Amino acid sequence: MKFKQKCENKIMSGRKILVTSALPYANGDIHIGHLVEYIQTDVWVRFQKLRGENCRYFCADDTHGAAITISARKKGVTEEEFIAEVNEKHRADFAGFGIEFDHYGSTNSPQTRRFCDEIWGKLREAGFVAEREIEQLFDPVEGRFLADRFVRGTCPKCGKTDQYGDSCECGAVYSPTELIDPKSALSGATPELRKAKHLFVEIEKARPFLERWIDESGALQSEIANYLKGQFLGDELWPWDVSRPAPYFGFEIPDSPGNYWYVWFDAPIGYMGSTLEWCEKNGEDFDGWWRDPATEIHHFIGKDITYFHTLFWPATLKTAGFNLPKKVHIHGFLTVDGEKMSKSKGTFVLARTYLNHLDPSYLRYFFSTKTSSRVDDLDLNLEEMELKVNADLVGVVVNLASRTAKFANATGLADVYPEDGGLFAEAAAKSEEIAAAYEERDFGKAIRTILECGYRANRYVEETAPWTLRKEWAALEKDETATPEAREAARRRLQDAVTVSLNLFRQVVVYLAPVLPELAKKTEELLNTKIESWNDAQSPILGTAVNEYRHMMARVPKEGIAAMLEESKETLKPEAETAPVAETPETAAVEGAENAETAAPVGIAPWFDSAEPLAAEPMSETITIDDFLKVDLRVGRIIEAEQVKEARKLLKLKISLGGDETRQVFAGIKAAYPEAEKLIGKLVVFVANLQPRQMKFGLSEGMVVASGPGGPEVFLTFPDEGAKPGMRLH
Repeated sequence: MKFKQKCENKIMSGRKILVTSALPYANGDIHIGHLVEYIQTDVWVRFQKLRGENCRYFCADDTHGAAITISARKKGVTEEEFIAEVNEKHRADFAGFGIEFDHYGSTNSPQTRRFCDEIWGKLREAGFVAEREIEQLFDPVEGRFLADRFVRGTCPKCGKTDQYGDSCECGAVYSPTELIDPKSALSGATPELRKAKHLFVEIEKARPFLERWIDESGALQSEIANYLKGQFLGDELWPWDVSRPAPYFGFEIPDSPGNYWYVWFDAPIGYMGSTLEWCEKNGEDFDGWWRDPATEIHHFIGKDITYFHTLFWPATLKTAGFNLPKKVHIHGFLTVDGEKMSKSKGTFVLARTYLNHLDPSYLRYFFSTKTSSRVDDLDLNLEEMELKVNADLVGVVVNLASRTAKFANATGLADVYPEDGGLFAEAAAKSEEIAAAYEERDFGKAIRTILECGYRANRYVEETAPWTLRKEWAALEKDETATPEAREAARRRLQDAVTVSLNLFRQVVVYLAPVLPELAKKTEELLNTKIESWNDAQSPILGTAVNEYRHMMARVPKEGIAAMLEESKETLKPEAETAPVAETPETAAVEGAENAETAAPVGIAPWFDSAEPLAAEPMSETITIDDFLKVDLRVGRIIEAEQVKEARKLLKLKISLGGDETRQVFAGIKAAYPEAEKLIGKLVVFVANLQPRQMKFGLSEGMVVASGPGGPEVFLTFPDEGAKPGMRLH
């Protein structure tokens, strides 16, 4: 079978793409919550580079603010020494998870300072800067004004003690001056109310531009655009306080001596500073990346800093004459086993603690299977991770190589690709479908399609049984009566089988290379051929030697998970004096996280669910528990699924309720699930005691539970892992 190298891609078009992730604050370690963002960004960037795009990934440590000064003082070092040490640790943690930046810098750089000066000047010229005198709590012992989170006291709403200066555990939000018996979290002294000059950016003046940008740019997910319009643009946009009086670790404002830019002002400008550092080292033109309209800028951020990156930052960029982001990819938080990460349970796991016990490929793969273009939280169920990795990567993907490569070592790969029943061509044809899913950040969908190719490849291995072919060849080699032609025919049968199997394996690995770069490297070593392009999945490799097979991936060790959790408990035991932890895109979901002055503005909700679905279908009137118990909801497994050709909306499903108990259902979900066979094997929620209904196409004996308005927007309800057919829902 001949293959023609495919040179065209629908998505690839010689794009120039600049990608950033939110800057991690230099006052804390990288933990697995951070990695939700950095892994997905790295996967997206690797995909773009594999497609041949000119894509660059920039990031830096966010290094300014009072929290840095306090932490440095506790360690007995300067702020510069402290952030340098943290920067080295952050780089090592990211590298351990295969996250490759084109440049990773620091906001405390002359390059970042240069753009702070330029952007500030443009804001001044445009009349966006206002000066106001405000009253703020001052620590007379420390000699500094206090950020909200450096004040503790009694909540004025519920009376709970030892609460932050801006919000209470009861949900109340207030000003630090409203606290009862406030104390400085730095010295324990009672703060004084003093006046100080602050500088504000009045982004209300950018409202006409922001309204157009949110509606017309296509840069935001629909739920984010709706959230901004409903939560902020309905009222006047409040001015953003962008200065802090001395003493403060940061950049002094050139036209306002004694005042420093607040960390939130210079942090995103660090994207530019990091870009400029890379440009200076590589002979690149900075303006070609930040001022050329042909360049796409993609920001990956957590949902808690949405306001800043979708209102303040675009207004700033527009005013200063820089490129606006083409996309702001916003994701949810990380939970572990359905709960906030917890230090007491050991589920607040530092990056290096994970690396001490587990393969980073496990987390890269698991997070990717859960990543979509929506703003959903991602739950790390450790048992589910173990099952997914063992079943998908070890049982399906690596299994293809481990069962065939040792035989190919003796034969090499054939010079002509053998007949394979269309398997390679079928998987090659999936290229654009998989690429489109990666492009839209729907990695879970991409992986599901890739695994289908892997399932088909494994069936081929089972049917051809190269281990049997190897025995047949070996027997003929020993048989003195066998002719040379018979021996060669046996060798060729084995060679053909392993040639097909290993090419199908490599094809799957090419598609998974953005997620699993280490597996791609090991595949290159095994097959003596580089994986350099997305198009490598379009043509088989032929006529090459195959090296001795070396172990590619082990099953997830239960003892490794247990040891990781135990070490996390020990590493993160509460200390009597702990420096405040800055809030980053993920720490808002951490149990007991302390937030310093990098926290998002008060009043910004961490959830962005649209009100539209509820408005479209208002809630029904109240029922009793007895009414509810009349509905017998059961877990069922779809064991057959096919389209009803004569019907526009229907799929015919056969549902197993365990044992020999099955039901036939006609479900109006064809538009949402056009490939019916993909539903086979999935668990669903099934209404088991619904009156059977005789339809034109047959008897429907129940109903599968789904949500959505209909048509292509129907979403089946899938029970969690561990549920079994026949179980009742309570």
